[in-house]
Amino acid sequence: MPQDCIFCQIAQGNVAADVIYQDDEVTAFHDAHPQAPTHILIIPNRHIRTLKATGEEDIPLLGKLLAVARDLAEEAGVAQSGYRLVLNTDEQSGQTVFHLHLHLLGGRRMGWPPG
Repeated sequence: MPQDCIFCQIAQGNVAADVIYQDDEVTAFHDAHPQAPTHILIIPNRHIRTLKATGEEDIPLLGKLLAVARDLAEEAGVAQSGYRLVLNTDEQSGQTVFHLHLHLLGGRRMGWPPG
């Protein structure tokens, strides 16, 4: 785990965040700079730099990230109206924190194309 990874520090409880879900594998918290009324970040507790760094052994964890996102969308009240999940990979896509994470965005109409 890189000592300078802010998401690793949040998952370990060393940096304060508005954590709304945590278990042995996954942590979810409200984004400090929300881009929608609902903006939740969902991360694996284990440091994984990008989706490209995952392997076959990570398939259950990736599925769990999606299941947690689904459940949190329900809890946040955006499941019925709709929400967007975003997973950026590398700088060209807009990834700024290099720890795999999903953005759960909802509470407003989303435009398309997104970029």
